Amino acid sequence: MLCWNYLDGKLPVPDGATMNDEHSWKEMVRGDPLAWLLEEDIKDPGPRFFALRDLCDLPESHPEVAEARQAIMRYGPVPVILEAQEEEGYWVKPGPGYNPKYKATVWSVISLAQLGADPSDERVHRAGDYLLSHASTKTGALSASGAPSGAIFCHSGNLIAALLDLGWQEDPRLEAAIEWLARVTTGEGMADAEDKKASPRYYKSGASGPTFECSANSKLPCAWGGIKAMNAFTHIPVGSRSPLVQQAIDVGVEFFFSRDPALADYPMGWSEKPSRNWWKFGYPVFYVSDMLEILEVLGTLGYGRDKRLDAAYQLLIDKQDQQGRWLLEYTYNGKTWIDVEEKGKPSKWVTLRALSALKPRTEVAN
Repeated sequence: MLCWNYLDGKLPVPDGATMNDEHSWKEMVRGDPLAWLLEEDIKDPGPRFFALRDLCDLPESHPEVAEARQAIMRYGPVPVILEAQEEEGYWVKPGPGYNPKYKATVWSVISLAQLGADPSDERVHRAGDYLLSHASTKTGALSASGAPSGAIFCHSGNLIAALLDLGWQEDPRLEAAIEWLARVTTGEGMADAEDKKASPRYYKSGASGPTFECSANSKLPCAWGGIKAMNAFTHIPVGSRSPLVQQAIDVGVEFFFSRDPALADYPMGWSEKPSRNWWKFGYPVFYVSDMLEILEVLGTLGYGRDKRLDAAYQLLIDKQDQQGRWLLEYTYNGKTWIDVEEKGKPSKWVTLRALSALKPRTEVAN
């Protein structure tokens, strides 16, 4: 484990390991960014928590990890977001919580999850319950408008991932949303948008067809929406994935390997070339996506060593600086409750994402 040197021998040695063992992914990184991520930082304590858990492979019950999560609830962005929450559990105004961007309930809940908020906190729990109560539709989908026609891949994927991280795995409302997302991805049991008497069905104004077809992309498959859906599925433990969810994952893997992720020339409904945002790595990660998110998701699904990702991984490696850090290139600063880091500067959050994506690239499977 790479973290032994940074925590004064507090970590247990895994069975069969020696103190000289190292994950070979560290050899792909310049400098020593892990030490930087593990620093205690009261302005932004989240990266330390995720580095301990995801890069050092420590359980959340480990004292170092538990202490890091407590710090998240005391310092940095999370307390600021929770301070703005209304007593009923929403932000800014009641309802399904999509508008205004990027301070309403949807964006606040996504931010809390991505920043590492503690699911056991009563305010965090209240936020999840409010959102499930006001964004769920009769079809099971989570909707931006509260109506079935307002359900789209990116919005649903982001919210499902966030709510899973915030402890709602066994809630029937979230289970219904997961089933809806898997079904609209595969097309299984879905009716055409024109069949207005059928339920469930696609909608011209929302998720308009299988394999991530979306009205926001001129009814073509949307890679931004698709990767959010795929990310949501990766947050479901492997043993808890239904056959329908696994089928949706298979559909998504085929779609994302239909192009070279380094080129990102997926179907473009309103443009002749891919958005430049594909190659701008940022945090938090809302509906805009980047190539790094494809590597994160496909790596989590076990494709980190797939040669079809070679060019994308090389692009990722080339973007680090001499200290093995990645810059914040895309940001929502000035739009959310609190700014997270500074655009154009080395970013702990982006570096954390990059290292998490590199990890499955080189680790030997058991």
